[in-house]
Amino acid sequence: MADHCAATFDQLAHSLGFSCDTAGGLVEFRNPTHLENWTLPVLETTVVVGSVLMLALAIVRLRRDKDPTNLVLWFGALAYLFVIEPPLYFPAAFGISGQVDTMFAHNVFSVDFLWGRLPLYIVAIYPFNATIAYEIVRMLGVFRYRGPFVGAVCVGFVHHAFYEIFDQIGPQERWWEWTIHNPLNQPMFDSVPLPSVVVFAALWPVSLAWCVRFFVGRHVDAGRQFSGPQLVGRTVVIGLLASVGTFVLPLPATVFGAGSDTVRGWIYAAELVVVAIVATVVLAQSWARLRRSGDARYSDSLVRWYSVLYLVVFAGLWASALPDFRKAVGGLTPNGDPIGNLPYTAACFVVAILVVAGTFTVGRTAARVTTEIAVPQPA
Repeated sequence: MADHCAATFDQLAHSLGFSCDTAGGLVEFRNPTHLENWTLPVLETTVVVGSVLMLALAIVRLRRDKDPTNLVLWFGALAYLFVIEPPLYFPAAFGISGQVDTMFAHNVFSVDFLWGRLPLYIVAIYPFNATIAYEIVRMLGVFRYRGPFVGAVCVGFVHHAFYEIFDQIGPQERWWEWTIHNPLNQPMFDSVPLPSVVVFAALWPVSLAWCVRFFVGRHVDAGRQFSGPQLVGRTVVIGLLASVGTFVLPLPATVFGAGSDTVRGWIYAAELVVVAIVATVVLAQSWARLRRSGDARYSDSLVRWYSVLYLVVFAGLWASALPDFRKAVGGLTPNGDPIGNLPYTAACFVVAILVVAGTFTVGRTAARVTTEIAVPQPA
């Protein structure tokens, strides 16, 4: 696979401490204690375990409640991953190296795929974060009261809060490194490209959530059941259409910002502000409605408590990063690692904490649909 070691990726790999030429094969395993630093296995464990639990939840909901929505969401996010990511790792193999240079490189983790390009935790984080965001919005009753599109916008907002807590700390902890001079990564928002902050943290979850709700979720709520082949087909369609949505939703910035990083950045920011305003108003109204009515039809203890664990883990990771963060000069730590935007991350923590707290405080009727994983009781 050495012939696919583009010069830019090779440079990033050496900067992160590994060699593109010798980075494993289709799959490679490493001792977690031999990684770049202790934060890598902590991140990996948190995300991979969370993703497995979200898959278990999806299977339980399908078998017990006859609701395949979470399963389609989980695998739809994977389908999206495998449409979007491989061309970014191997642009030459896909014939797009003339248009797309290497945008970033992940560091190596305990389990990696595709010659050091794709850590297992990246495979896991797509369905993990998508499920967390979708379930929080569903527990707050947004889909029921406001429909697929507004609900999807709220999913994008919640996903953005959880994702940016992770995204803003990654470069400092050497989880990955961006090609900061790549035009596709411009403009930069401190250590993170603004297109990542907007498109991959907020807009693609909007696209995925809408597709899941439109093609499966609303039909399930209406009492329809799907066969296995129907679910497989719809999952593939959801993954493909969510990818199209990732191209369509940022079009204002892509078209009107062509030729000017500044204009493109302002349009990206404007799109994110619109998502934030709509979602904030709708989530607050839906929470207040459920508080008054006590009619929260979905309850999901696993998602609620794992969201809490995620936030606690990342609060600890950020706390450990603050000493070097404070010593940074010109946006670089003493080790030369770029720092993220701390006030923005703090705002994302606040949003994430509020929406999770909201799921704990809404009233629940005895007739609600329960999606908690049952613990067998002794006879």
